[in-house]
Amino acid sequence: MQISQETRKAAQAAEEALAPVFARIDEVSRVCSERVLDVFKDNRVSESMFAPSTGYGYGDRGRDAVDKVCAQIFGAPAGFMRPSILCGTHAITVGLFGLLRPGDVMLSVTGTPYDTLHSVIGIGKSGADGSGSLKDFGVEYAEIPMTPDGSIDNDAMKAALRHYGDRVKVVYLQRSKGYADRKTLSVGEICAATELAREAAGHDIFAVLDNCYGEFTETEEPCSARFGKGAVDLMIGSLIKNPGGGMADIGGYLVGSERAVELAGYRLSSPGTGLEVGASLGQNRNLLRGLFYAPHTTAQALKTAHLAACLFSRLGYKVSPDPFEERHDIIQTVTLGTPEGLTEFCRGIQSASPIDAFVTPEPSEMPGYADDVVMAAGAFVGGASIELSADGPMRAPYIAFMQGGLTYESARLAVMAAADRCGRKK
Repeated sequence: MQISQETRKAAQAAEEALAPVFARIDEVSRVCSERVLDVFKDNRVSESMFAPSTGYGYGDRGRDAVDKVCAQIFGAPAGFMRPSILCGTHAITVGLFGLLRPGDVMLSVTGTPYDTLHSVIGIGKSGADGSGSLKDFGVEYAEIPMTPDGSIDNDAMKAALRHYGDRVKVVYLQRSKGYADRKTLSVGEICAATELAREAAGHDIFAVLDNCYGEFTETEEPCSARFGKGAVDLMIGSLIKNPGGGMADIGGYLVGSERAVELAGYRLSSPGTGLEVGASLGQNRNLLRGLFYAPHTTAQALKTAHLAACLFSRLGYKVSPDPFEERHDIIQTVTLGTPEGLTEFCRGIQSASPIDAFVTPEPSEMPGYADDVVMAAGAFVGGASIELSADGPMRAPYIAFMQGGLTYESARLAVMAAADRCGRKK
């Protein structure tokens, strides 16, 4: 791998310091793995469920089992997990269009959502341009900036709910930071905000959560019925992130209350047919296998993130979260400070990837992003961010967003390669 002995020794020293953190991560993985196995046994998952269906997919036992297993693992009353969902943005789009109607207000209480949702909502440069955004269909959007410490502004949320009254249909939360430099929300923070929003609204609302990158980082998920009024109504994510366990080739999931899931199912297919249709096309095996691997694979990604934080902080770079901070997603940021630094970081990650290690990442335009983006993604599944990847928009302060790692043993090499390329901060 042509990694310097100095960097190898620095990584070993970081691992020794992180031993208690790694032990905590392993414990979360054990708890989540036992829950997954219990759910598989409870639903009598068998090889017969791997049989593919075609066409309408009527009577696909495996597809229906995947839906039930997914919901139960996350502690939700209902849900579905389908290969027909193309990505996380598509999954969120299905959920939002399923719940919102003309004249409704969507209130984001975690600031501006991730870049790829701007065109879906109709904000920024897109607006009501006839492309089919929520704004095109008469849905109004409002947002509340987060506090300087990265928390939800409860007072501003209550004031907005009073201002818009019963027009607010969806209170939207994004668990992870996206391309913002803020902390990730914990399950406790999400459920507390959801409960407060219900009380302040004084009418029925849907609490919708973008849970991408957060699954299996804690022992509970924020859609669990155990949280009562604090449980989100619709929790949404991508299968080429944590819950796919590195095995799913494509797909997404939506889980939550029975009504919210029913409405989302109507948007996935059509009103009246909902979740009764949808051929599995031979993907059930990989979806179930990915769910089974997910707690362990997420633990590998978390260890990789902690190592990167420790190594780069010791090289003088600003990192978030810090090396010993408890995490609620798998994303690690490193502020490189220059375009060259961000590009070199991504090139280091790419150089130790199992696929396309010979490729040199260059900043370029990306669909759905306002700025050029540089991206390292040497993955078996295109764009799979549970596999080690790193990217960042080419704008100051030039932050690299790193996530994933199917195995810690391989991912640590990529982190060291990036450290060698970036060197000590000048």
